[in-house]
Amino acid sequence: MDPIWWLAYLALGGVVGIFAGLLGVGGGGIMVPILTSLFALQGFPHDTLVHVALGTSLAAIVPTSLASLRAHHRRGGVVWPVVRSITPGILVGTFLGTFLASHVPTSGLAIFFACFMAFVSLQMLINLKPQPSRTLPGAWGVSGVGLGIGGISALVAIGGGSLTVPFLTWCNVSMRRAIGTSAAVGLPIALAGAIGYLINGWGEPGLPVGTLGFVYWPAVILMASVSFFTAPLGARLAHRLPVSALKRIFAFVLMALSVKMLFTVLSG
Repeated sequence: MDPIWWLAYLALGGVVGIFAGLLGVGGGGIMVPILTSLFALQGFPHDTLVHVALGTSLAAIVPTSLASLRAHHRRGGVVWPVVRSITPGILVGTFLGTFLASHVPTSGLAIFFACFMAFVSLQMLINLKPQPSRTLPGAWGVSGVGLGIGGISALVAIGGGSLTVPFLTWCNVSMRRAIGTSAAVGLPIALAGAIGYLINGWGEPGLPVGTLGFVYWPAVILMASVSFFTAPLGARLAHRLPVSALKRIFAFVLMALSVKMLFTVLSG
């Protein structure tokens, strides 16, 4: 691999880690569209561009999710009974979602991703927060919600925060603990998603050297090696910078990247 791509993946990992720590968002919203463009420039097969970007993003999120989980746990911000209840549904939903994604053409995945990122951007722009209006459902209900969150997360390579946090706050979980619990839930999403994309892409013809299934491991290793360390930096900056204003900027960045991704995929 040309050294320029090494630098590109290292830089992307650094940016993803900072934004993850600063704004409490998963890295998929940034990684998937940029990886799609980088993979296209490297000559990856067009038919699996988005599939490899999704699988690679989820694999790269694993170490960052682990670091975030530990940090929130140390501060008492994780509701572990909820994590235990939602994880079975998360694992099944995410894993099955990768099988669905493997049968959707690249253009369809790109359109779904762009629409979902538009929803996430709108959440950030208007600071949409559901009003606490009920208590958490029982274990089966929470697991059922996890099934849906996992399925959607597999299709857009996110840690589930844009879905898990609103659900938990709606169920009267405090924002601080909802964010911490969402961080913990991001780990099984990333693990199940990465394994699912690895299995579904196994034996796919034409994939480049370094790819196992739909996961391009050189990019995973390079991005994760930086994001693991820049995420704590972003968390520290969150206490010094105007996060509400940065969220609005980030929302426009997400929309711009999604449009660029659509152009890359649909223009062939």
